[in-house]
Amino acid sequence: MKTFHSQGKLLLTAEYLVLDGAKALALPTRFGQSLQVNNSKATNVISWKSFDNNNTLWYENTFRLANGKVKASNKDETTTWLLLLLNEAKILNPDFLITGHRVESHLTFPRDWGLGSSSTLINNIAQWANVDPFLLSEATFGGSGYDIACASAKTPITYQLFCNPHKSINERAISPINFNPSFKNHLYFVHLNKKQNSRDGIKHYRAKDFNKNDVISKVNNLTNEIISATNISLFNECVEKHEALIGTILNETPIKERLFPDFNGAIKSLGAWGGDFILVSYLTDPTPYFSEKGYHTIIPYNNIIL
Repeated sequence: MKTFHSQGKLLLTAEYLVLDGAKALALPTRFGQSLQVNNSKATNVISWKSFDNNNTLWYENTFRLANGKVKASNKDETTTWLLLLLNEAKILNPDFLITGHRVESHLTFPRDWGLGSSSTLINNIAQWANVDPFLLSEATFGGSGYDIACASAKTPITYQLFCNPHKSINERAISPINFNPSFKNHLYFVHLNKKQNSRDGIKHYRAKDFNKNDVISKVNNLTNEIISATNISLFNECVEKHEALIGTILNETPIKERLFPDFNGAIKSLGAWGGDFILVSYLTDPTPYFSEKGYHTIIPYNNIIL
């Protein structure tokens, strides 16, 4: 049996703008997804099972290998996605999947948490197929690729994409950093009880007209200031500036003003605005405040970030 594992992700800065070359602070999580692969006696069959964080089977299917392609009789959303991943991986490596396998995927976080169920699967399949995970991601899921970088990272990273019109693939700078704020015991991640569609958020962002060079410069500075903040006051100030800047670009009200105006601490959206997790910076445990408002998934920094 071969086993592959990938970490989940949280994007702390440069949401949306990371697509256009802004410097982002990204955090790999303790939660992730594993892929277990066994050889099968059925030489042209791939048996696939997917389990959630409670070890409950939520997807099962059988794929066929025929004429150099992976095929399936039904075409539901999950099956279509898996077929795309497996066939694109086989294009990148024609020696991949020349015999049958029994495959199991196991998540260690709830599927609606938005920590990267797709990116961790892409990275695991790329490891199995021995192909570049960024190429596989670009051929299937798209996006900036920061989530793929987090999938194999061992520490927080800065991530920056460089789009070269003269090359067929993007270049990227991935730098492990020592992001270990002295006040991290005052940082929490709160789930907003819904999963946000990243592609919808990106589409909304792409429709906006603004001076990208100017905004990217400001975001790069804020990313650097957040990384180097020596106390929680400086950190909160940078968080609030970042929220205001992205809110202006999107023409949207930041989450704190919209949902938590009476909260006496800093709040920052992570990734696509409107869902998944928010970052909360507060001097005491914010659990009573958010629980009273119906938000019960409140995780201290050290319990979720590597």
